[in-house]
Amino acid sequence: MTTPKESKINMEKIAIFVDVQNIYYTTRQHFQKQFNYWAFWAKASANREVVHAYAYATNKGDAKQSGFQNTLRKIGFEVKLKPFIQRKDGSAKGDWDVGITLDVIEHAAAVDTIILLSGDGDFDLLLQKARLVHGVKAEIYGVTALTAPSLVNSADLFIPITDELLM
Repeated sequence: MTTPKESKINMEKIAIFVDVQNIYYTTRQHFQKQFNYWAFWAKASANREVVHAYAYATNKGDAKQSGFQNTLRKIGFEVKLKPFIQRKDGSAKGDWDVGITLDVIEHAAAVDTIILLSGDGDFDLLLQKARLVHGVKAEIYGVTALTAPSLVNSADLFIPITDELLM
C-alpha cells in the first residue's frame, strides 16, 4: 500500500498558465457566459499535482475586478497583474504574451505537463519549443471556434471549453 506522500510523488506534475483576458473575451463572445475557474481547476488538477498556477490579467483597479482576482487566489492561482492602458485612440493594451512565455520557459523543466488557457496562436512556437527542449506535454483549453489552429496543432491535447466549464 502506498502512503499519501508516496502517491503524491508519483502524480503527474502540472503547471497552469491562464491568459485571463483571452479566456474572458472568447467565452463571452462565443457563449455569452463566464468561464468557471473552479470547475476548470477541478478538471485539470484531478489526480495531478499542481506545481505552479498563474493567472495573467490586467488591472483597472475596480472592486469587481479585485474580487475576481481574490477568487483566483482562493482557487490556487498566483495572480500577475499589469496596468490596463487606454490609448488616446480608444484602443487598449495589456497583453501578457511575453510574461506567459517567460514563465513557461522557467517552469517547463519542473513539470510533466504545461496547461495553457488561451486561443492565441502566438503561443504555438512556445509550446513547440517547450515540448522539444523539456519533453513536457502541452494541453490547451480554449474556445474551439476562436482558438488558432496553429496553437491546437502545437499541443498534445486540445480541450474545448464547453458548458461544463462555463457559468
